[in-house]
Amino acid sequence: MRLLGIETSCDDTAAAVVVDGRSVESNVLASQDEFHRVYGGIVPEIASRKHAETINAVIDLALRQAGRTFVDIDGVAVTCGPGLPGSLVVGVAAAQALALARDLPAFAVNHLHGHLFANYLEDPHDPSKALPAAPFLCLVVSGGHTDLIFVEAPDRHRVIGRTLDDAAGEAYDKVARLLGLGFPGGPAIDRLAQSGDPKAFDFPRGLHRERSFSFSFSGLKTAVRYHLEAHPEDRTARLADIAASFQAAVVDALCDKTLAAAKDLGQTTIALAGGVAANSSLRHELRARASALGIRVLVPPLAYCTDNAAMIAAAAFYRGDVARVKPNELLVDPNFAW
Repeated sequence: MRLLGIETSCDDTAAAVVVDGRSVESNVLASQDEFHRVYGGIVPEIASRKHAETINAVIDLALRQAGRTFVDIDGVAVTCGPGLPGSLVVGVAAAQALALARDLPAFAVNHLHGHLFANYLEDPHDPSKALPAAPFLCLVVSGGHTDLIFVEAPDRHRVIGRTLDDAAGEAYDKVARLLGLGFPGGPAIDRLAQSGDPKAFDFPRGLHRERSFSFSFSGLKTAVRYHLEAHPEDRTARLADIAASFQAAVVDALCDKTLAAAKDLGQTTIALAGGVAANSSLRHELRARASALGIRVLVPPLAYCTDNAAMIAAAAFYRGDVARVKPNELLVDPNFAW
């Protein structure tokens, strides 16, 4: 089954062609970073306008890179939420038009399901890597979400923990702004942290002693702000140490809660997903700590960690009839729940 995936939940316009939820024939993404960087964050009105300007060209390029035409497409999958309402409208409208014009099945996909199913896409660097076998635990960590999901089957998921305030990626962006590192903050902090001492400052680990799988990063962000206010000289003299110590606190919290949940549920496989899954320290630490406990960690290729359309097509394929709708029933849901 060859699906055209469309993703416009935030500020990246993406389209992809994927066969059987596994083989990626094309994966095209138009980034808007340069338009939002000057504002230090995403401006929803700009995002929706840029999606409208580029969506047709991105879909056309995805088909051409795959060597396909609409005759070869068996269905259209699109992100319906969660996300920015104006951005979602552009992708859903494009998917509706294509499905109706070509008489194709339509699939309404939750953006978070997409991140989860990024682990099902073929890894070009390791084509023989086995698919995740349910049940397993998935940590979805991004700019808007930090969720622990117990995956009982491809169409059955249970949220067992999530952030009570800031998402991990949101904390990265806010701290990067405090440090003057610009937007997006995650990659900038990750790069700077490589030259810093992660033990230089003992920043707090939210909810560390609680016997729950919830996360909290608001206090960590505030601790960094208070430190900078008390020691303004560190903004230049010890910037790398602050970045490394902040990152260590985030990674510790994510790893500790995830491994505790895996132990509690008796799971031996953990899947990592979402934009923050591209973070080098998180990938390394979770693998190392899990390996010591005999737990396997699955991490998508970097291209499938951040928002992309290949993961949307994969989610549609594996969820099947659960996601399939009539084209005129495709609806935008900015608060689309798990």
